[in-house]
Amino acid sequence: MRALAGGQVWLVAEDGEVAAVLLSLLFADAGFAVLDAPGVSRVPPWGLLESLPKAVRERALVWERHVREVETGRPGGPGAAGPPRAEYDPQTRTLAQREEAKAAELSAAGLPTSAVTVRRMRARYRQEGVWGLVDHRSTRLQSVLGRADERVVAALREVLETGRERSSGTLGRLRVYTERLLAEQYGDGMVSLPSSATFNRLVHALADGRGLLGSARQRRWRSARPAPPFLPTTVMAPGELVMMDSTVLDAFVVLDDGVVERPELTIALDVATRSICAAVLRAKGTRSVDAAQLLAQMMVPAPMRPDWAEALAMEHSVVPYERLLSVDARLEGAAARPVITPQTIVVDQGNVFISSSFIAACQSLGVSVQPAPPGNGPAKGHVERTFSSINTLFVQHVAGYAASHTGERGKDPASEAVWTLTQLAEMFQEWIICGWQEREHDGLRHPMMPRCALSPNEMWAALVAVCGYVPVPLGREDYIELMPVKRQKINDYGIRIDYRTYDHKALNPHRGERSPAGDGLWEIHYDPHAPGQIWVRLPKPGQPRGYGWEAVPWIHHTLVTAPFTDLTWQHIRRTVARRGCRVQHEHDLALALRELLERAAAGQGSHRERVVTARARAGAANRGGAMWGILYGQQPEARELEPACEDVFDDSEDDEEPLTDDAAVGAWPTEGAQPSDSSTAPAQETGVPVPRRAQVTVYDPFEESLRW
Repeated sequence: MRALAGGQVWLVAEDGEVAAVLLSLLFADAGFAVLDAPGVSRVPPWGLLESLPKAVRERALVWERHVREVETGRPGGPGAAGPPRAEYDPQTRTLAQREEAKAAELSAAGLPTSAVTVRRMRARYRQEGVWGLVDHRSTRLQSVLGRADERVVAALREVLETGRERSSGTLGRLRVYTERLLAEQYGDGMVSLPSSATFNRLVHALADGRGLLGSARQRRWRSARPAPPFLPTTVMAPGELVMMDSTVLDAFVVLDDGVVERPELTIALDVATRSICAAVLRAKGTRSVDAAQLLAQMMVPAPMRPDWAEALAMEHSVVPYERLLSVDARLEGAAARPVITPQTIVVDQGNVFISSSFIAACQSLGVSVQPAPPGNGPAKGHVERTFSSINTLFVQHVAGYAASHTGERGKDPASEAVWTLTQLAEMFQEWIICGWQEREHDGLRHPMMPRCALSPNEMWAALVAVCGYVPVPLGREDYIELMPVKRQKINDYGIRIDYRTYDHKALNPHRGERSPAGDGLWEIHYDPHAPGQIWVRLPKPGQPRGYGWEAVPWIHHTLVTAPFTDLTWQHIRRTVARRGCRVQHEHDLALALRELLERAAAGQGSHRERVVTARARAGAANRGGAMWGILYGQQPEARELEPACEDVFDDSEDDEEPLTDDAAVGAWPTEGAQPSDSSTAPAQETGVPVPRRAQVTVYDPFEESLRW
């Protein structure tokens, strides 16, 4: 550009040619741009200005008025009303003269200022707007660490990170460890620590934001959680996401022989509806078979108990009972608890939920298992919060309430316990239906009614109308499929597991033979709460898939008729020394077991023996097979061969026994996802009642929308 006058600009090309162009045409051209022009902030950063002290902010705004008056003649800018003052009129005074006038005005007002300062403030205003007029001494970022020695900061950080997994201590211990670490790194006395007050402030500055000074539980949780950011999980269908977990109940129950202890509660919670789909209460020692039973309970309607009020029946609830009954005949006479088939189950890293037997049970039902990070409760926060609600809404009202920790516990809550395990389990099942499923949950909101909190049953009724309902009938074979599994050989003497020998004439054609499976071993299922018998999958011509189940009893089941568990058996194994051959040793163990059970029944024996036998009897009242009869509204027949409750079978065998004999092999079956439809063993032989096969149809939500 060579000259500018009268709305025209003279431009000079590279070859020296001169051209006159109207300014309006030049500015309207798409290729016009001002090169190397300072960037002008058109919108003041009011958020940053609000963070400044009031005096600093007001001073910047005052300077803005002065700069505008110097440049335009008006403090409010070019569009301000009124004529400019004479000393700032751009038509009569040059820019330099206006700067000199402004400097003199400010100096006379008590703010010594030069024209150079005014010129500098003008440049800053054009470059950064109001933010450029701020006294930036107040905007300097201050470190929370102050002027602490970097070596001390590094050593303290290392000590804090190392103490994540340790027990909690005082700030004095941190000072000692930091001083010791500095001495190891730089030598004694080379780096001095600040005063105690300064050191404590430094500790809080480093640790508070990262949770390094919380409780040991909080520190473990923060170290175990994945890196943020975290995205909430949106669940829109029943069973889409189910969470399972176990906890020790904050209440005492009375077992046999007056033994008092706190039971374990395992629940399955549907996230979409917040329904407690299933619950199992055990006397210390939840096992993988209990978790598998939760799967079965979820998919089987809960029957009405004889002493329950009619208002708890599903036909009197908010769910579309008549329409669902036409799809699933099992709902007749059922209680108002949802029947939900899980798709994904979130569990923790406990041995119960990551065991091969539980995973195999989920695979047989087409359920995906998603383990949560170890030690990270918030990863399954819905079920953790539900345990807290159970504690406040139900458990604290139970006789024998023990509180969450000893600081809140009464003098002797165990003496207040009056309910047996079976009675408490019955009350809890009733409370789920009348106290939980019908209670409004603040986290359940329908999109069409966001201000109205729904109950779990109301949410299930709303979602089932959209997602549909597909019943999954389960029978005796399905129950066996859900049990833990082993793979072993069938020897001449039968099948030996943990010093217990199981034998039956049905095994005769297969003794010493390899199974048709690739590993040559036979598939064995067992109920850890009933070690009195096992089930073996044997070839059955004419049966679906060519296989069927055969119940094989323990050879000493007539010698030991009282209920016992694997915990009882392990106790006997530790107390009875082996003096003869393996067969004689097993007989001695059976005699010792019978003597223990008889002695405990008479109120004799040590406290440990009474506890072991009491747990066995408590498990007998809630054994796995009996649960199925209750779920189907039938009373199960007494089992002669199958006593009660406790741990999974021990895979250990005698060291003298070769592996090729009958030792367990850690292989899991790849077949058998679909259970056999029948077995040669009748239901009366195992004590598992044959349930009524329900009518199976598919609930079509679109068709239902036309009927409602």
